[in-house]
Amino acid sequence: MMMKVLTFQYNSVYQHGGAGRVLRRLFEGHEDQVTSMFLKTHPGNARTGLIKEIPVQVVPLQQSWMRWRLRNLAIWLREVFFLETTARKVRKVAATLEFDVIHTVNHGPFSTIFCNDEFSSTPLWVSFHDHFSTCSTFEDAQKLWNCSERRLMISREMGIEYQRLFGDKTFDLITDGVATDEISLPKSALGSPLTVYFAGLLHLDYIPLFAVLADALEAIHKEGRPLKLVLRGTQKLDFLEGRPFEVDYRQDFVTDAQVKAELDAADILYLPIKFNLPDFYLYSLSTKLISYLGGAGTILYHGPADSAACNLISEYQAGACATSLEVTELKEKLTEVIQGGHSFSANAKKLAAKQFDLKKIQDRFWSQETV
Repeated sequence: MMMKVLTFQYNSVYQHGGAGRVLRRLFEGHEDQVTSMFLKTHPGNARTGLIKEIPVQVVPLQQSWMRWRLRNLAIWLREVFFLETTARKVRKVAATLEFDVIHTVNHGPFSTIFCNDEFSSTPLWVSFHDHFSTCSTFEDAQKLWNCSERRLMISREMGIEYQRLFGDKTFDLITDGVATDEISLPKSALGSPLTVYFAGLLHLDYIPLFAVLADALEAIHKEGRPLKLVLRGTQKLDFLEGRPFEVDYRQDFVTDAQVKAELDAADILYLPIKFNLPDFYLYSLSTKLISYLGGAGTILYHGPADSAACNLISEYQAGACATSLEVTELKEKLTEVIQGGHSFSANAKKLAAKQFDLKKIQDRFWSQETV
């Protein structure tokens, strides 16, 4: 008999971002066993796919014309004043559905909706993608940790920290994965120009890192190595104008397969992690890192030395790690990647196969077993 899963999260599983990608990958091949419920916070229709999704409209909806004061008021109203109203609506819809397991993501004040007597006989599985201080509260995370049957952690570091804070309960490592056919051979030769690639939203906290990257690339370029910086999905950056190296902004919508092709075409895969939020970088693993592991190019990490990502990359020598905002250090690491990229990339593929095999991660989730 196939297990049926009801997954509930703040946003659609088809929304852009790391959380949606993890869930889509986890449910891949099992879409007919999954029903997704999410909170509709904006007008308009969400993207759709093979998974059946049920939007539950919140009050009030957030309108595009709202400026920050009105936007903040709308968020407060739906997450505080109307929270229980929405919670009852979610539970009422859920009571009409058939499922064997409830899965939820610890993100926002609605995460604990199913920690109540009405659904106490149904196993609850909780995914913890980010530290509670960045997305939830101590009380909600503690409640979910203790009322769930399975705790699905994005990293070992987060699991150990939550055991210390909330109690010695078991957890599974469930994150994004790399399929066997997504693990490419390391590049046998560097391109000319050398292509440095980044894909994803570029938040304000990352601007200082990109400014250092620009200066380091310029220094390398002036030494006679032609460079090209490819930015997929970012806004334009004023400090990149007038640089001697080429900057290629790619804004058009592309599929996961097309992004994978871009990863394989690049020589250097840039992975910045912001320095100013320890509870994020100490415990979270970027889905971008997991995708990068399977790419043909070489990972250049740029961020705190004690992050979960840097620990992993350093342990397996799966890339070069620059751990400051010093241009000189980043330039040295760029040179290290240029000279030893094939070895780094080969190690990344071994790490992907050993720890992030998508089939094994999916089997771990769908086996209904705890570890």
